Amino acid sequence: MSINIIRTDDHWYVQKSETTGTLIDANATTTGELLANRAAIDAAVAGEASHLPKSGLQSPVTAPCRVVAQMTNFISHIEDSGLNPKTVPMTFFRKTSHSISGPTEDIIKPTHVRFLDYEVEVGLVIGDDIPVGTAITRDNITDHVAGVVVTNDVSARDLQLPKTQFFEAKSYPTFTPTGPRLVVLEPGDWERFEDLRLKLWVNGEVRQDALVRDDMLYKPLQALQALAEFQPLATGDLVLTGTPGGTALKAPPKPIEMIGALLPPATKWKAFFRAQAKNAEYLAEGDVVEVHISTEDGKLDLGRQCTTVRHAAKASR
Repeated sequence: MSINIIRTDDHWYVQKSETTGTLIDANATTTGELLANRAAIDAAVAGEASHLPKSGLQSPVTAPCRVVAQMTNFISHIEDSGLNPKTVPMTFFRKTSHSISGPTEDIIKPTHVRFLDYEVEVGLVIGDDIPVGTAITRDNITDHVAGVVVTNDVSARDLQLPKTQFFEAKSYPTFTPTGPRLVVLEPGDWERFEDLRLKLWVNGEVRQDALVRDDMLYKPLQALQALAEFQPLATGDLVLTGTPGGTALKAPPKPIEMIGALLPPATKWKAFFRAQAKNAEYLAEGDVVEVHISTEDGKLDLGRQCTTVRHAAKASR
């Protein structure tokens, strides 16, 4: 049975119900240090539960760490992007870890960003170092992946697309809300990964809803095998595994896309974003974004995240 860990006011707890848990007696300031002290986690699992703090919930993944993400990794999202799932390669990008924020913190929209988007994703939390050249197999993947978390890969589309890069567009502070809990996988839990359903709501409206088994193209084993060829990963690092369709950004109809390809880049993007300005699905001031990932039977439940979008100028007042 999985172990649910939360972090609040720099203390770690094994969560045993929505309101109760056991303090983990570990002098750990980072996720990596916590995961290295399995004895303390096991002692908390066996310990007596008490009431959890009612506030101060923080991300269970601490910075600094590596944040590596897969792009266009769900069939529905690939199709929304106007691409063919049969020809899309496995690709990765990096985010800064200072983009990590807590599961109830506001998402801060920078003043120069017009088109802010959402992406629910399962995050893999590395539990044992993966030096370059490590052989990741079905038999040892659970030795290297400690657990899973809810993440939201917030994206500034008007920065991402014209610059044809992801790093800046996805790395602003609060652009990776993470948590509420780190679900540490126990024997048998990993087999349920493909049973996870990802859901995201904006102001109560379902925007994304997909089952890993039906929609994810390159599964974690393939991703970690590819990363191990060139990218070292350390205990406490975070790997995002892609998002389903339903984001605000979608590819234009093919005829429009073909016409756009003939235009100079500046003209093309000006026209594209003029059309996007009519799209009401981009995140706006005051929007409430809820994210939940779990198996249908609830036996593997990563928890529910709830954040509110605030404009930077208003957030600083």
